[in-house]
Amino acid sequence: MKPVYYILLFSGIFLIACGTNDVFERTERFSAHEWPVVREPLIKFDISDTSSFYHIYVVIRHTDAYRYNNIWLNITTQSPNDTPRTQLLDISLADNTKGWLGSGMDDIFDRRPRITQAPIRLKKGTYTFKLQQAMREDPLGYVLSAGIRVEKVQP
Repeated sequence: MKPVYYILLFSGIFLIACGTNDVFERTERFSAHEWPVVREPLIKFDISDTSSFYHIYVVIRHTDAYRYNNIWLNITTQSPNDTPRTQLLDISLADNTKGWLGSGMDDIFDRRPRITQAPIRLKKGTYTFKLQQAMREDPLGYVLSAGIRVEKVQP
């Protein structure tokens, strides 16, 4: 076999191995780059693979003009055939030594912190997440969007 074929074969295997493991991601955009307290993004997704483990992330997009190092969120989770549970989370968006956390381009930053401590199994069915900003500022300026991401844990 010619060396070119080996390079193509290796490249193909490498690209297949770099495939994404995300199952679901949805964000809701806020007009005028403000998140009012009354605006509570409702995110639903279905799980069919109950043999895998998952991580769940909250997704926050903000501008460099955001005035705080963190954001407080009330996250209400409803599993299939279960009662809703609400937790108050303090999500760090910046570090005093590193600056903004997450990825950024120009003056826009994306932060995807994991909200599950360890990989979890999910039941089959529809999951619902409701996000509410719990900051003292209303509307909360310079927040572009918020949402949920679910990733399958690779064995």
